[in-house]
Amino acid sequence: MAPASASFDVWASMTDLARLVLRSGAPNLRLRLGVALGLVFLGKVAGVWSPVVFGDAINALKPHVGATLAPFVLAALGASALSLAAAGAPFARDAIFMRVSQATMAKAAVESFEHALGLSLDFHQSKQMGTLARIIDRGSRSTDFLIRSVVFNIGPTLIELVLALGVMALRLGWAFSAITLANIILYVIVTFRITDWRLGHRRRLNETDSRVAGLSVDALINYETVKTFGAEDRVVGGYARAMDDYVDASVSANTSLNMLNAAQQVILQLGLAATMVAAGLYAVHGALTLGGVVTASLLLRNLYAPLGMLGFNYREIRQAFIDMEQMVELLDVAPEITDAAEAKDLPPAKGQGASLAFEDVSFQHDARSVGLRDVSFAAKPGETVALVGPSGGGKTTAARLAMRLIDPQGGRVVIDGLELKQVRLASLRRAVALVPQDVALFNDTLYANIAFPRPDASADEVRIAAEAAELGPFIDGLPHGLSTLVGERGLKLSGGERQRVGIARALLANPRLLILDEATSALDGPTEAAIQETLRKVRAGRTTLVIAHRLSTIVDADQILVLRRGRIVERGTHADLLARPGEYAALWRRQTRET
Repeated sequence: MAPASASFDVWASMTDLARLVLRSGAPNLRLRLGVALGLVFLGKVAGVWSPVVFGDAINALKPHVGATLAPFVLAALGASALSLAAAGAPFARDAIFMRVSQATMAKAAVESFEHALGLSLDFHQSKQMGTLARIIDRGSRSTDFLIRSVVFNIGPTLIELVLALGVMALRLGWAFSAITLANIILYVIVTFRITDWRLGHRRRLNETDSRVAGLSVDALINYETVKTFGAEDRVVGGYARAMDDYVDASVSANTSLNMLNAAQQVILQLGLAATMVAAGLYAVHGALTLGGVVTASLLLRNLYAPLGMLGFNYREIRQAFIDMEQMVELLDVAPEITDAAEAKDLPPAKGQGASLAFEDVSFQHDARSVGLRDVSFAAKPGETVALVGPSGGGKTTAARLAMRLIDPQGGRVVIDGLELKQVRLASLRRAVALVPQDVALFNDTLYANIAFPRPDASADEVRIAAEAAELGPFIDGLPHGLSTLVGERGLKLSGGERQRVGIARALLANPRLLILDEATSALDGPTEAAIQETLRKVRAGRTTLVIAHRLSTIVDADQILVLRRGRIVERGTHADLLARPGEYAALWRRQTRET
């Protein structure tokens, strides 16, 4: 993603936010919104009118013989009731609208998470997972604040300011409205200028915060690698330097905030002083009663609360928009692999596996000079095709193309007569299963990891798949059996155990096309021999694409393709390739000599 842009479109984002609220799925959305806005408006009216009633109560005090407290008490009680209504309205509003704001925040998080999962393999390989998770979390949480601030603070505060100025003009005089209006204008100008200047500090704070999160998560995920090479000090040092940058950015952001708060308080107190001087002059000349002086003081003090909130909300809204920037940019990243409008499901399986064909397929990664170049081959239903050759030759790229994790830049890949772009992704992923060289597991139970492709599978089916992957004795030896937690990325298991879980998972998926990417590389000799026999059995009735470095594991393949620098340089059966002097025969002799 590109760095955060200073020209972030606020109005477009507000439109997106409004649409997000409407599709949040909150119950009685429009009713809750209407009632909440009504409560806000009534609270603002009560807050403005309360000082007026209290001023009338002061004027009702008449110090002479026979005077009664009844008018004063009634007016004071009325003013207190209005103040209570003004104070209680926000609590009632929050109780009614909380479901909407929380539903919107959840919707933003879910949509961002779903979008991130739908992005390309290259995107995820170039992003730190901790940074990506922080972007989604911070952006979704900012939506809750934006909704409450824009809907219930900015608009209602402007209404309250207008009402207060009108009351001042009618009850106290235009001079008070003019002083207050000048005070407000100066306050708003200073607040907006300093807040806009602070945006750079806030943006830097977010960037350092994301970097710190990315470094910590990356190091914890790769805990074993860090420990293996004794790199704790180096990793902690990098994290400490990132934290130093975060501290510097945080100090700058908070110092600028303190400057803003100080400037606001100076302006507000100057305005209050000017108003009190004016009230005193009016009172001395008999143009204002004692109750009017009290009304002016209370109105201005009550006005300072929403005025202070206006500055706070403007500041926090701008900061919340910065928090949303990266989430919005994430949502703007278009998925490279999507369903075409005319995409359809694969035809029903006939039990003999899928046909697979590469037709002049080319693909080149941005970071590599070599990819696949004009690769063509065909696998009939039930056949096993093996890809061998030196590292970087394009074997894994071919497997990713077959799963449509990436799309070819030239040529096409065809499964059961349909180009992959014409097949719905959900249908394709049900038909293909991968056992990678490095199996990553969820931090969950063995049962959940094996059952991941088919969560509706029965316990017996999960156990059968585990037995087929030679996991039976291992599971029986665990105190909690299939309920054993495997840890983050499965690190509580050995490499061989993780690989067997990956095989069991693929077997449970019962795919038409099985892709084995060095699926037994982490196993010991006896276990590998047993699983190879198992894989030979499960390959029956399904098409298999095997990526292998050890040629002994693919001697029975129907077709062997030797890839070098993205091209097929040899093809044939094991016997055919040994019969002619070539790369395969040389590699076989070298491996058998080593054995």
